[in-house]
Amino acid sequence: MKRIIIALWFVVMTSFLVPTHVFCGGKSDKKDTPSQDNSSTPITSRPQQVPVNPVNTETNIQNAQKVATIQYSPSVGQYTIFQGQYKSELEQMERVAGRPLTQPEREQVLDVMINERLAVQAAELERVSVTETEINRQMQQMQQQLLGTLAQRLGRPPTEAEISRARNESGIDTQAYKDQLRTKMTVEKYLMTKKASLFNSVKVPSEEEIRSQFTMARAQFVRPETIRFSGILVPYGPNAASRTRARELADSLVREIGTSITRFDAVVDRSQSPNSGFEAGDGGQVPMAPEARARFGDDFMNTAFSLDQGVVSKLIEGPDGYMLIKITEKLPIKPLELNDAVPDYFLPPGLPRGTNVGTYIGNVMLNERQQSVLAQATEELVTELRANGRTFEVFKQNMTW
Repeated sequence: MKRIIIALWFVVMTSFLVPTHVFCGGKSDKKDTPSQDNSSTPITSRPQQVPVNPVNTETNIQNAQKVATIQYSPSVGQYTIFQGQYKSELEQMERVAGRPLTQPEREQVLDVMINERLAVQAAELERVSVTETEINRQMQQMQQQLLGTLAQRLGRPPTEAEISRARNESGIDTQAYKDQLRTKMTVEKYLMTKKASLFNSVKVPSEEEIRSQFTMARAQFVRPETIRFSGILVPYGPNAASRTRARELADSLVREIGTSITRFDAVVDRSQSPNSGFEAGDGGQVPMAPEARARFGDDFMNTAFSLDQGVVSKLIEGPDGYMLIKITEKLPIKPLELNDAVPDYFLPPGLPRGTNVGTYIGNVMLNERQQSVLAQATEELVTELRANGRTFEVFKQNMTW
């Protein structure tokens, strides 16, 4: 499972995924026997509590068993990873992978947890920490990035309901996420401090390098047939009754609009009214591509690409609700040049709409260089943290259940 066991770092305002081999590996420098010292001192505010289930005492006892203890130096407190914490981490990884992890992968997860804690303890020893202001600023930036990504995906500003739903799904507003972010930012600051010379060595790609890269990959820069649309969406709702009501509302909008562009635009404007029952606005660009068909469904794609610009569609049954659309732009297939705009759906988060191919390539090249340096810096740091008698102990008998 390549790259699924990862540590997340926030470096130079970009989120990077550390390859599996970088923050994994290394063996305990003690035998797999329980420690006589039962002390457990958290280094950060990240919760180290064992999940409580008053109904199942046996489960509580298992969750309280030690999986590992970590102590970077005698001058910092010992930290314990309990079975409950370890299970929670494994479950998150398995949800991402969509399958159970193998035993070697489960061991890699524990290695990542140990490495992270060693870094936090080392940071504490050297008085490297993050302030509440820094954490709140990072959370605000991440929320803005979330909103930007959402707007880019929708092709329009998101509604309050969509923003609330995205925040709930991301978990950014939760205290647990803030605690995790504190740990990640502490490790990031420590990594940046210890390996500053490596990060400072990263160079921005020159125009000549960008042009050379474009020449080699020119065949990949082709814009497929693309449409842009304005849409009206009546969500299905959670059950059969709400779907019936949605169909009734959609049918009434079809009768109201007919084929009139003016009435279509008036309904779009009305979507901003409270309790309108439907959402509307610019739907963004959609390419003739398998990914788009999987996202929007056959009915949408077949209808959208058969319409002329400015024509109102029939009622469409999409994956999320009933839709009426109007095509606002039709773009033919076209090989792209360096100064041509990259299609919206190709742009990664952080690059604004209208970014040209040259800027896009330069961004990709810079990101690759940053990734390479990050991997090197992280690997060096892990080696240093695990060297010279730094201790951690793994209790393998508690890693299976």
